[in-house]
Amino acid sequence: MSYASDTGKPADRFSLERLDDLPKGAWIAIMVVTFIVAWPLGLVVLGYLLWSGKMQSWKHSYRCGRRRHHRARSTGNTAFDDYRAETLKRLEEEQQAFESFVEQLRRAKDQEEFDRFMASRSNNDGAGEGAPHA
Repeated sequence: MSYASDTGKPADRFSLERLDDLPKGAWIAIMVVTFIVAWPLGLVVLGYLLWSGKMQSWKHSYRCGRRRHHRARSTGNTAFDDYRAETLKRLEEEQQAFESFVEQLRRAKDQEEFDRFMASRSNNDGAGEGAPHA
C-alpha cells in the first residue's frame, strides 16, 4: 500500500488539520467538555489554546491596561464626525476625572486604615507601659 494515494482523497474525512480552523467559541466548548470529562485533558486543551495563540485577544484586553485607541473613520458627514470627536473627547475627560476620583477615594481609605492602625498601636503601647513586666 502506498501512502501517496491518500493525498488525493477529498477532505470530507475528519483530520487534525481541520481542528485548527474551528472558531474560538468551538474551542472554548471543547475545553469545557474536556474539563467535565477529564480535567487533565481540559488542562491540555487550555495549554494548547494559550500556547498556540488561538486566544490572542485574551492577552490584549482592557483588564491588562492596554487600551487600543483607533482613529475613527470618517462617515462623510462632517457635522456628525465633529460631534462624534467632541463627544469622545468629553467622555475621555470624564473617564480620567472619574479614575482620579476613585484613586483619591482609595488613598483616603488607605490613610484612614493606616491612621486607625497607628492609633490602636499607640493605645496598646500606652496601656502596656503602666503594666508590670513579668
